[in-house]
Amino acid sequence: MGVEGCTKCIKYLLFVFNFIFWLAGGIILGVALWLRHDSQTTNILYLQLGEKQAPNTFYVGIYILIAVGAVMMFVGFLGCYGAIQESQCLLGTFFTCLVILFACEVAAGIWGFVNKDQIAKDVKQFYDQALQQTLMGEPDANNAKAVVKTFHETLDCCGSDIMTATFTPVWRDDLCRKDSLKSFFENTNCHKKIDELFSGKLYLIGIAAVVVAVIMIFEMILSMVLCCGIRNSSVY
Repeated sequence: MGVEGCTKCIKYLLFVFNFIFWLAGGIILGVALWLRHDSQTTNILYLQLGEKQAPNTFYVGIYILIAVGAVMMFVGFLGCYGAIQESQCLLGTFFTCLVILFACEVAAGIWGFVNKDQIAKDVKQFYDQALQQTLMGEPDANNAKAVVKTFHETLDCCGSDIMTATFTPVWRDDLCRKDSLKSFFENTNCHKKIDELFSGKLYLIGIAAVVVAVIMIFEMILSMVLCCGIRNSSVY
């Protein structure tokens, strides 16, 4: 027996929310793939200093985001189909998937909040190490110089907070472009640029996570109400 009245309204409302959820999953997947292949981050995070690879903590979060987006699309489709078919089994499976996905999102959010400053910090330390090796003329100076120039060209910056007291990197044209001199004195050194690069992207991820969490809470409530309505309708 089909659901009727208020429960039928909830059925279509749940379908609409699930369709939005499916679209949100597609958007998150698209954003995650964009972040994964963004020229600025890939140019920096694929660098290697000797045997040391650039920090990949940021990419760990991106891979989690890709997985979440794909799962959201599957769960959204499952919810749409379950609502249209008025299937308690499908809706129950959908609700279980939502709870698991919500728990994973909370865990990922906590992980991201804890590591949000560490990501930029690790990248800045990697840059400082390369810059120091270049200025000191250490054995790996050629590789370090290539790393430093990639940072400077990708982020349009020069120097770091640690190197502010010395103007050596500013006057070396083989490290910094001449137009970087103005940027250096305007305090747009590489540390600041690295902070801006990752904070902006993490802010975007945070907004998406909050929006998705709100949608998921509404869907869990609607799915429970719809299941109860279907059960009551089958009794009568």
